[in-house]
Amino acid sequence: MCVSERGRGRFPVSSPIPEWSAIRAVASDKLALRRLTRWLCGCAAFFCLCLPAAADEATSANAIPSFTELQAAGAVIGEVRIVNDNIFDLDDPKEDNALFRLANRLHIRTRPSVIERSLLFHGGEPLSVHLIEESERLLRANRYIYDVDIHPTAWHDGIVDIEVKTRDTWTLEPGFQFSRLGGSNSSSLSLKEYNLLGTGLVVGYAQSSDVDRKGTEFQISQNHAFGGWTSIDLKLANYDDGKHQSFAVNRPFYALDARWAAGGSVLQDERIDSIYQDSTIVGQYRHKRDAGEVYGGLSKGLIDGWAQRYSAGLSYLADIYTIDPSLIPPPVVPADQTLVGPFVRYELIEDDYEKVKNRDKIQRTEFLAMGFNSTVQVNRALTSLGSTANLWTFSASASDGLQVPRGNDLLISTYVSGQYGDGHWQRERLGGSTRYFVPQGKRGMFYAAASGDIVRNPQTTDDLLLLGGENGLRGYPLRYQSGEQRALFTVEERVYTDWYPFRLFRVGGAVFYDIGRAWGGPFQNPVNPGWLSDVGFGLRIHNARAAVGNVLHVDIAFPLNPDPTIRPWQFLVKSYANF
Repeated sequence: MCVSERGRGRFPVSSPIPEWSAIRAVASDKLALRRLTRWLCGCAAFFCLCLPAAADEATSANAIPSFTELQAAGAVIGEVRIVNDNIFDLDDPKEDNALFRLANRLHIRTRPSVIERSLLFHGGEPLSVHLIEESERLLRANRYIYDVDIHPTAWHDGIVDIEVKTRDTWTLEPGFQFSRLGGSNSSSLSLKEYNLLGTGLVVGYAQSSDVDRKGTEFQISQNHAFGGWTSIDLKLANYDDGKHQSFAVNRPFYALDARWAAGGSVLQDERIDSIYQDSTIVGQYRHKRDAGEVYGGLSKGLIDGWAQRYSAGLSYLADIYTIDPSLIPPPVVPADQTLVGPFVRYELIEDDYEKVKNRDKIQRTEFLAMGFNSTVQVNRALTSLGSTANLWTFSASASDGLQVPRGNDLLISTYVSGQYGDGHWQRERLGGSTRYFVPQGKRGMFYAAASGDIVRNPQTTDDLLLLGGENGLRGYPLRYQSGEQRALFTVEERVYTDWYPFRLFRVGGAVFYDIGRAWGGPFQNPVNPGWLSDVGFGLRIHNARAAVGNVLHVDIAFPLNPDPTIRPWQFLVKSYANF
């Protein structure tokens, strides 16, 4: 008799082994079989749930920390990789078409070295969240950059690798521009390249015409000359009433932690200045201005969230006024003035910026300066240096932002300037403004703005305060009111849509109400000197993919306090920097 190896000496071969007999017994019992099935399914479910969780834990363990966490861990920057994408993302089916492929082929991308110059962090340095955030702001300030994304790509042995990913805009701007404000038309025919051969060099030529003058303009500028932060700007223009020539070289306080600045500039400008009353020219004279400045500045950098800057220099300013027999004789001609002397300047800046969308642009990242920012400058003009009088001149400005509950933002600014000599004040100006943003979901915004200005002892037409269709009172003609005091209040209900026509333009709209007044002095409006108001509506079209990046306003405004000479409605078309 044979026996199995397993049950040698215990079970005969013909006897079933206990395991199989148990299974057969369970199989013959349907209730037991159902319980076994449920038990097996439960085990399978347990493994299906636990295994992905374990995988997630492993992935989380290998995830790259945020910049804030890396800074807290004392990370050091390793490789900084520049990835500059073309204008259109051809991996996006909505942008993969023949026109956009052609634009990408024709466009010369920004050179990586140009992008690298705007970075405040470098390999081998301790990681700083502040420097990364400020680098993003500096990059976005360049017209040839459409978008910026700075993120960590690898984290190993205390070293973090960083990728700086940008996307270009279309920088060659040929075209015709037209605007209509306050019943007057302006136009220009231009050709401007904001990023010549991907170097950041700006070169432009334009023929322009507006209510004051027409002529030709040429400009060339570079914000990163000589491979650093030195900016060079040259502008030459010839107009039918004069000319303009200016040249400036500056190495500014380019960042909050910058330690020094220096520069110089010269300017020559000739033009005809006009005196307005009730939108009508009542006098004109020729104005020639020569100016120049050299300065240097020092700073200890950013300390506890604040930067203080001290500058000193020498300035020159000469204004010469003459009567032209071919022009409308003015009631009075300003006296010539030359101011030459030293100056000192102090700046105080708080490092506080808020990253937002849908404020002054449409569906674009913006940075609101929410920190305190002030500048004070005092000049001393001396006759021993060629001045027409011994004068003190001063100017000061300050701004701040407040984050109101529920995500609202309040921006406040003020300024003051003037001259003092021979025991009395001249050309004093004082003003301020507020802007209030109340977000309403992702696409709506209530906006309110108020501003006021006062000028005392004005000397020239530049000192007068104007109000009309070109500067906030949209239902009235150009320069409809003028005076020595001005106030303006605006409310808007804004809409920032997701409509993205041709993947080129962002579209929004607004319904608005304006109320304001300019009064005081000899040239105030004699026909309609009181408070004026208007209502209206309009489109906002943001040229998102072009370097110019402006917002086209197309408005229809209705004056609520017109005189018989005013049209019952005003049609306004103008390109602005903001919404």
